Amino acid sequence: MSATTAPTLGGPSKEVSVASALGRRRKRTDAIIRWLCIAATVLGLLFLVSILATLFWKGFSGLGLNVFTQVTKPPGSGGGLLNPIIGSLIQVSLATLVGTPIGLLVGTYLAEYAGESRLGNVVRFVSDILLSAPSILVGLFVYQFLVLPFGGFSGWAGVAALAIIVIPVVVRTTEDMLRLIPNTLREAVIGLGAPKWKMIVLVCWRAAISGIITGVLLAVARVAGETAPLLFTSLGNLNWSLSLSAPMSSLPVTIYSYAGSPYEDWIVLAWAGALITTLGVLGLNILARSVLRQRS
Repeated sequence: MSATTAPTLGGPSKEVSVASALGRRRKRTDAIIRWLCIAATVLGLLFLVSILATLFWKGFSGLGLNVFTQVTKPPGSGGGLLNPIIGSLIQVSLATLVGTPIGLLVGTYLAEYAGESRLGNVVRFVSDILLSAPSILVGLFVYQFLVLPFGGFSGWAGVAALAIIVIPVVVRTTEDMLRLIPNTLREAVIGLGAPKWKMIVLVCWRAAISGIITGVLLAVARVAGETAPLLFTSLGNLNWSLSLSAPMSSLPVTIYSYAGSPYEDWIVLAWAGALITTLGVLGLNILARSVLRQRS
């Protein structure tokens, strides 16, 4: 009996020791990964806080009434940023109005109609390429088709370049948000006799409206700070002009030009313009989220 029970008595104790060793190793690994994640988060926040602190410190020193009431002027003339601010508002607003419906419809097609079809995969692939493509390539593309053939830079070319950047962002977020809606909801609406287009517009879009608007805001935040495509399209204008058929000023291009200048007053205006862009995007996000929270 002793010969047969000895291995049995030793087996469980050995298994317990192995299990406890595995448990300790898993706890150590978990602690290491957790502290690495915390350290990476703290490091990222330090960089973010330092950037924002520098922006607010240098930007607020340049803010004044002249920034919002005076157009850009030669160095030492006490100019402001009125024409770049208005130019950016016009171009970003029109680009969003053009790109958002296209992106919404394409994303809806990919989520509700295309599935894994060949055409759907091609459209999805092209959209992903546009999403990750450098914005300067978009500017060069629009330069070839809308600037050179018409003999000059224009605000319309800038709007087209920014709209092309808006579209893939809205496509991706719209498709992802619609795919999160359970199929049981679609089946219930179809079972009640509603056509598919009405199910998409009245049920799916309303259920995914929060995510879709978030995608639109991400697109606005991206195009609001784009400089490279505007250098090849709308170029910029130091004079007051609201004509989209002529070169049009914009905040990113003005910041780019002023920040690299040797004139102190222009550098101060560049910091002020960067702060205005940041606060504008932040205010737009807060406003949109407040509206969505009240609706829900």
